[in-house]
Amino acid sequence: MLSEQDHSVPDALVAALADIERHVSRSGWDQPARLFALVRTDELIRNEPSLAEHLSVGAPDGLSSVEQEDFHAGERLDQTLAGIAWPASVAGCAIAFEHATVPPEYEHELPQDPHEASLFVARHPHRVDIRLVAGALRDGSQYGLGRVVSNPDDLVGGPEFVPALTKALWETLR
Repeated sequence: MLSEQDHSVPDALVAALADIERHVSRSGWDQPARLFALVRTDELIRNEPSLAEHLSVGAPDGLSSVEQEDFHAGERLDQTLAGIAWPASVAGCAIAFEHATVPPEYEHELPQDPHEASLFVARHPHRVDIRLVAGALRDGSQYGLGRVVSNPDDLVGGPEFVPALTKALWETLR
């Protein structure tokens, strides 16, 4: 179930991210990061008529996701994203990836060194594994979703759910 969304975020973006999360979840957990271009469905059908039977145009501003099969997140996702640029035909982009964290009450224990922090989280008895799906559109709209492995029936999100990640995605569109 999605949390209440900010009405300034286009429904098409939220719907596309939820669709990506459903698509990715079919393959289970322990997956690498996956990158998607978001394109206007009506434009995609106009440019690729053979796809029409596989796509449905709901709202006039509907979005379809196109997975970037050759994407590899590398050691630092932020650096990898900084090297990406999209053509003008791409209305937005999204990423799905898994992340481990600790509950807020343990964050003060995190080591400053990124490698040590990663080891700390991986070994922590209260570690939380989450699948994040975040996206941004050229107009600046941004949204993030998350599903926790221990609570798979709930999908939560919002425009400020993963702000650093959605900003990094938006930067790839500029």
